[in-house]
Amino acid sequence: MDRRGARSLPARIRRTAHERVVAPPVRGARRGAGWTADRDRLPTSVRAVLSYFARGGRLDLSALRLRPTVEDRVEAMVREAFDPVEAALAEEFGVPRQEVRFEYDTKLLMPAELALARRYRDLAREASDGFDPVEREVNPGLLGKVPLPAALAGESDPIGGEFSDLIRAVERAEEVTRFVVAALLDGDMRDAINDDEYGDFRTTIPDADPPRVARVAQSTLAERVEAGFERYPDEVRAAYDRAVATSEAHQDRDERFRSLLEDARDGDPGAEDRIRAEYRDAGFEDPPDAFRSRDLDLPYFRSQYARVGVIYTGMIEMYRAAGVPLDEAFERSVVLAIVGAQVWLDDVDDFEADMREGQLTPVTAEYLLADSDGEAHDRVVELTDRYLDRAREYADASDSTLNGIAVEYIHRSGNPDVLPR
Repeated sequence: MDRRGARSLPARIRRTAHERVVAPPVRGARRGAGWTADRDRLPTSVRAVLSYFARGGRLDLSALRLRPTVEDRVEAMVREAFDPVEAALAEEFGVPRQEVRFEYDTKLLMPAELALARRYRDLAREASDGFDPVEREVNPGLLGKVPLPAALAGESDPIGGEFSDLIRAVERAEEVTRFVVAALLDGDMRDAINDDEYGDFRTTIPDADPPRVARVAQSTLAERVEAGFERYPDEVRAAYDRAVATSEAHQDRDERFRSLLEDARDGDPGAEDRIRAEYRDAGFEDPPDAFRSRDLDLPYFRSQYARVGVIYTGMIEMYRAAGVPLDEAFERSVVLAIVGAQVWLDDVDDFEADMREGQLTPVTAEYLLADSDGEAHDRVVELTDRYLDRAREYADASDSTLNGIAVEYIHRSGNPDVLPR
């Protein structure tokens, strides 16, 4: 029976046939994928893909094929952003330009990769059969792959007719991502300098003073970002400024949060209630539009949204204002995953240092509020699961395979065994 005949079957019979013929192999494949994902010898990236499938995710092979392309292109954007930084460092330290290499270690760019991948996928789905707007080629052509625009370009238009809208949309997404990458790097460097943290700034210049390197790098990027705003509508700058203002307001409360931690450690009887009211359970005066009440009620969401999440709301708003559409489910997935990653990766790993230095985080807070280390450990795991489960849910709602895989990657990269219990 062909597929038209199958569609004419009553729903119950169709469903039964599907369950008999398709579901058992799929269930078996998912079980096998889950078992394999638990093998520590495999790379985390591979385990994340298998875990995503085992949890019920759809293996969108076209999305998986996009991932290395996106990673390579964002890496090229980073190198492009660092080219003027290296020139400025060469001038600052009086060394030949060709001898200068600058690197900056940051985890902030994954959401930009996800945004670009999402736009690539949407535009690829809009394309006619055989046309790939991401690679600018037709496949199959008469002679195999035919690159664009050279193969189809006319003398008057550098991009051939029916393909032009999609190609320009791809180029627009790449242009905005290039700008967003520079803005994210600039903001992250500014935060590192404010915190006197220079370990992520690396250069080949011998004996270069790290604070001096950092100041030159950040100021050079800031100039590029400032000039870049001139190419976009005013709302792009407004989205960026809103995110920065919220983040800086949170940073301004750092001393208050530190005092809450110290009061709790000193046995102040009201300190734990203040941590709950001001840090764990604090509500929003002006809730972000994209999130639902069930998201806003997550423990620590207000403080962690201001700490890390708002940067990515701002990033996504910049994309939209620049004419690159991204849906709200995608935004929620990205922001909740990033908050989960902050807790599960950075805050868990830094627990001892944060306690020693008096830094209030969701992890140090749970160890102050719980009755025992074991209870605090379990609460941290449960808290992370709530954020990542919600991020998975919104990744599915957004039909974003790569978001779902990113959530699995975050989950499998954490190590709660480093926490006391």
